[in-house]
Amino acid sequence: MAWARQGAAAALAAIAIGMGAAGCGTPGAPQPPSLNLPDRVDDLAAVRNGNQVTLTWTMPRRNTDKLPLKGDVSVSICRSEGSPNCVPAAVQSLAPGAAGSFTDVLPVALTSGAPRPVSYFIELKNRKGRSAGLSNAAAVLAGHAPEPVSGFAAEVRKQGIVLRWNPAAPQNSIRLHRRLLNPPAARAQRGPLEAPPEPVNQDLLVEHDSGVALDKDIRFGQTYEYRAQRIAKIESEGKAIELAGEVSAPIRVDAQDVFPPAIPTGLAAVATAATADVPAAIDLSWQPNAEPDVAGYFVYRREPETPWRRISTQQPVVGPAFHDTDVVAGHTYTYAVSAVDTRGNESGRSAEAQETVPPN
Repeated sequence: MAWARQGAAAALAAIAIGMGAAGCGTPGAPQPPSLNLPDRVDDLAAVRNGNQVTLTWTMPRRNTDKLPLKGDVSVSICRSEGSPNCVPAAVQSLAPGAAGSFTDVLPVALTSGAPRPVSYFIELKNRKGRSAGLSNAAAVLAGHAPEPVSGFAAEVRKQGIVLRWNPAAPQNSIRLHRRLLNPPAARAQRGPLEAPPEPVNQDLLVEHDSGVALDKDIRFGQTYEYRAQRIAKIESEGKAIELAGEVSAPIRVDAQDVFPPAIPTGLAAVATAATADVPAAIDLSWQPNAEPDVAGYFVYRREPETPWRRISTQQPVVGPAFHDTDVVAGHTYTYAVSAVDTRGNESGRSAEAQETVPPN
């Protein structure tokens, strides 16, 4: 009987447990309340120009609990010269997801002396003044900025545009800002052999302040604008940091090709006597020019005591050879050739070649 009573009690206990499991569940472990800490900024960037530093970043949209932020967020901006203390620079209030920016005017102490790194940070705080920590560091160089570029000028040459300025410190670099002022209209399709369009804006870096640079990557017929600024560089934590000087006033360059090809060389003349079937002639040959824009050649001839005259047609001779049949047996002729490019620029005449037509 005792055994039976114990079995029934156990069965009742099992039924009670099953009913509890089938009913409303017991509450789980309590969750901690959200601190509503805005996520840290991780894309802070800084650029110094003159005595100003411009900061840019992106505001987070969520807090550290991955919940959407509501309302504006307090943004504290500070800078550090390598010490643990971060000197406050400004406080802003921005909406979640906004594009943040701030321009810091450097104090006199940070715009003088040798170049040295200064790091900027921003800290996002909730309404109770708490944060998830500082952003990534964005470093610039403090110190005296390089001197402005003076004597900036440009000259168009056949090889490109030569830029000149008054050199200062050889250890500095020069950054040339080039802008294409007359870009061609955009085209939906381009031929397979057609050159790709030029970039409208392009920066060229001259590693040493030598006072001269050649921009070979230009196209004749285009108009360019150039500005120049000096750049000082130092290494900090394995990264190169730049300190840029003022940007110079712009200079405008109209890159017109007014440069003739090289004068042809190697002109030779060989005469052949007339036969019953073939008239007398003088054959000319010369070395072809290597310039890619050469359209052809003009052929000139003169006889003793007569001026030069062009004997080739109005259109340039394509190849480096010419067959002159307008000759008279026993006469002596002097020849010279010139090269002409696709824009009509003609070179000087080559060295002369003289030949006498054999008598009949």
